Amino acid sequence: MCAEGGKLDKLARWLMEGSPGRAVVFSGAGISTESGIPDFRSPGGLWERFDPAELSFPRFMASAQSRQRYWDFYRENWRLSREAEPNAAHFAVSSLEHSGRLATVITQNIDGLHQKGGSSPEKVLELHGNMWKVRCLSCARLYPWEEVFLRLKEGLGVEYCHSCGGFLKPATISFGQSLSEDVLEQARHHTLKSDLFICMGSSLVVYPAASFPEMAKHAGARLVIINRESTSLDDIADLIIHDQIGPVMSGVMDILGK
Repeated sequence: MCAEGGKLDKLARWLMEGSPGRAVVFSGAGISTESGIPDFRSPGGLWERFDPAELSFPRFMASAQSRQRYWDFYRENWRLSREAEPNAAHFAVSSLEHSGRLATVITQNIDGLHQKGGSSPEKVLELHGNMWKVRCLSCARLYPWEEVFLRLKEGLGVEYCHSCGGFLKPATISFGQSLSEDVLEQARHHTLKSDLFICMGSSLVVYPAASFPEMAKHAGARLVIINRESTSLDDIADLIIHDQIGPVMSGVMDILGK
């Protein structure tokens, strides 16, 4: 059952009252689990089969054996995620952008579903990168992920960069790897300018990503948290909706459309 109507009315009213292009959406794994992408940390998630410590960036760089373990993980990640489609929440976020209400989407997710759901790529700030890109760590040449996936399915090793001989790696941020300063700076800029900051499907425990909702609240924005479970920032939020994100956002969009 969706959240009580009063909360949806309030969120819709705040979206209508806010200054154009000042709202920000911050999304986490919960928005993607509704599309069938498993949360790594949930029961049955990939962290039950792969030790995150084994997949760190220093280990990836240190040995061929560690790189092979990393690619084993990505073979499974791609297999589980490649059929996923955007859900009602992704489409709602896209509609908010195209209606002029939304400044940007700051996402912890690497699945590209916001873009697939219609959000403009330049409006999506991927804090942890994008799993559908494979990049040379030395010269930054991009490779089709499908070619790498096919080699992995056939039991073949991942080749080195054809241009410079460097290591190939999915264009995501691994443990021990620095986040993009450019993406972080853009996220800070939009966060500090926001008047409404809507968190969707994030437990808000992974830093520095989780610092953005706090930053927005301290800068004067209203903070909204939509998540099935409680979060560490519920006590400072202006509105909390513990429910599925897709139905909640569909309800909000229905109100906005009236």
